[in-house]
Amino acid sequence: MVVTGAYNVGIFHWRPTVPAKKLAKDWKDLLLNDENIWDQAGFNNLVHKVLGPSVEGSNGLVYAFDGSLKLGILPASIFCSGHTYFVQALHQQLRLEPYAVHTTFQYAGTEGKRHRLREAMLFYDQPAYYDSAGGFLSFNPGLPKTLLLNGPHTLHSHFSLMNYQMKLIRTAFAVASLLNRTLVMPPLWCRFDRIWFGHPGILEGTLTRQPFLCPMDHLFEINVMLNDLSEAEFGPQIDFREYSFLQNPLVPKHVKESVLDVQMCDPHSSGCDISNRSTNHGFIRFPRNSTEQMYIQTFSQYKDVKVLRFSSMEDTFQGFSSTEREAKFRNRVKRYVGLWCCVENRSPGHIYYDMYWNEKPGWTPEPPQTRNDDHPPWQTD
Repeated sequence: MVVTGAYNVGIFHWRPTVPAKKLAKDWKDLLLNDENIWDQAGFNNLVHKVLGPSVEGSNGLVYAFDGSLKLGILPASIFCSGHTYFVQALHQQLRLEPYAVHTTFQYAGTEGKRHRLREAMLFYDQPAYYDSAGGFLSFNPGLPKTLLLNGPHTLHSHFSLMNYQMKLIRTAFAVASLLNRTLVMPPLWCRFDRIWFGHPGILEGTLTRQPFLCPMDHLFEINVMLNDLSEAEFGPQIDFREYSFLQNPLVPKHVKESVLDVQMCDPHSSGCDISNRSTNHGFIRFPRNSTEQMYIQTFSQYKDVKVLRFSSMEDTFQGFSSTEREAKFRNRVKRYVGLWCCVENRSPGHIYYDMYWNEKPGWTPEPPQTRNDDHPPWQTD
């Protein structure tokens, strides 16, 4: 069978044959003579000059370019695209060891690519990345199975799951900012895939499972989160790490072993009082819906602890005591979320995520009705 679509040039294996050398030279000359030609488009134009027939007795090879070049497609299960590796997890499903990963099918630019590699523990940072001066904060998202598994996988069930996670992470950002700690993101789960065109939820012909552990850039604008936004307008920068951070062997032992477990409790229950703290075995109980003052009073005593590990982020924080700081925080995190794409047979077909969806009664996931409505929610909030 001859594959006639566009070939991605991210991963190559060249044999030093005469036709291969001629293709390389023609490709180089083509690009040097016209800086407006995209390298991948130029390559495809050349190899599609002749495409076929199949090489007799071979496994998937085809004659291409000048009719004498033998061309084959590297298997995506081990020479992975960004989709087969980070979304389908094809290598895990087939129990294969990948040879290479190409960060395609991703969002948020170079920052998004780097973060995906960090999530997979395939990126090597400088030692300071693994030992933040202010320490870290993590939490257990405790996702209800009903949000993950109940009912059919639809646009509404996908957004119900994403909105639930978004609200927890929003609170975690606030607590991390208050305590001047770096937030370790939780694993993010999706019921629908994201791509640049209309689709029924997952791409046909893929082995994407539902729900699936999805890359952070499916929801968050990582490039925006890493931008040096004005502190005067957006409040202090909030550092974050990938969900796999604390499992990474590059994180020092003294970080992994310096943990305080924070068990959230009902403030009306017995023993749930910040005056009754117990640090036996690195554990304290802390009331839900606590104020900024309660957080500062309690956790200022644990600045030397590297990791605060919260049992939950649901209803844990009343908000900043300063209306100015609260406004700046909201202004910042509203910009952290992006969009989902795309509803079939709609133009535009994308739907913007809204960090404060729960404050808008009757909010439903709908594409913009007109071009004038096609903008992130924070532009009109």
